[in-house]
Amino acid sequence: MHRHLHADRSQADRPHAHDLRHHGDAEVRDDGAELTDLAVNVRTDTPPSWLREHIAASLTSLAAYPDGRAARAAVARRHGLAPERVLLTAGAAEAFVLLARALRVRRPVVVHPQFTEPEAALRDAGHEVRRVLLRAEDGFRLDPAAVPEDADLVVVGNPTNPTSVLHPAGLIAQLARPGRTLVVDEAFMDAVPGEREALADRTDVPGLVVLRSLTKTWGLAGLRIGYVLAAPETVAELERAQPLWPVSTPALAAAEACMTPRALAEAEAAARSIAADRAHLLAGLAEFDEVTAVREAEGPFVLIRVEGAAGLRAHLRDLGFALRRGDTFPGLDPDWLRLAVRDRETTDRLLGALEKALASAGR
Repeated sequence: MHRHLHADRSQADRPHAHDLRHHGDAEVRDDGAELTDLAVNVRTDTPPSWLREHIAASLTSLAAYPDGRAARAAVARRHGLAPERVLLTAGAAEAFVLLARALRVRRPVVVHPQFTEPEAALRDAGHEVRRVLLRAEDGFRLDPAAVPEDADLVVVGNPTNPTSVLHPAGLIAQLARPGRTLVVDEAFMDAVPGEREALADRTDVPGLVVLRSLTKTWGLAGLRIGYVLAAPETVAELERAQPLWPVSTPALAAAEACMTPRALAEAEAAARSIAADRAHLLAGLAEFDEVTAVREAEGPFVLIRVEGAAGLRAHLRDLGFALRRGDTFPGLDPDWLRLAVRDRETTDRLLGALEKALASAGR
């Protein structure tokens, strides 16, 4: 336990040691190169045509102010919750900002490596953030004992971006304490078959706040839609910090559509397809002695370690593939890369390019 806390304190003193605002889209934009995108964790060939048509139909209502009641009720039904436990947001990123600004927090802790936006939002709101670093040699598994007892807000991802590790729900629930807000980022949970280890439907965990995103599975990153599930008093507190009409009418239409039985069945089928494609990717990566993958991956992406990753990433870019650098995530060094799970044909092309890149580096 002391090992984790020591790492936590040392990094807390260096808030700018990592570029917390770096995101995967930076790997594929601006230079005009035609790249196969393995840097952004949005499912390919999305949004589906039926969802695009549903969103387009909402454009006839743009003269009216957005009304989120139907979408809020749809999200509540999907999770078996009361509407008062649901808050719709402009993507999960807005939810992190609301949590940082609206809640009376004094001792926040973020479990890393994970999505960096929660820490960035907390720091921007003036909080001093402590870090608990999960270790590669432990498989990036959660250790509840490593989280300081005095933390009044704890943020953890599940499955975690970028490690792709799925933590047991019971283990995460052990982090709950009276007077503590436990924030679980489940942005990628709908990419896990059966949503194993989800906490979204739970009302028995004190202080639990679950964040969900619709941008990954449905390809709606440009629309900005997500939601918070929490106790009614927490939802009310966050809602008071929102501007009026924070979610647009097209985004509300998308949220309502993505809660239907048809959509949930399609998401489950996609999750099972991703699991099979991920197994194919991991099997291919295992053929390279130079590459170590986090084999416990359960999300739509895989984290790998390879010596000289920065040069390899540049070489793969020259060969037409964009990968996500890992060194912007606290707890990871420059030898880590994250790559999105794609179909088998794309993976086979990547593996061929990887073989060529490694050979050219003389390995």
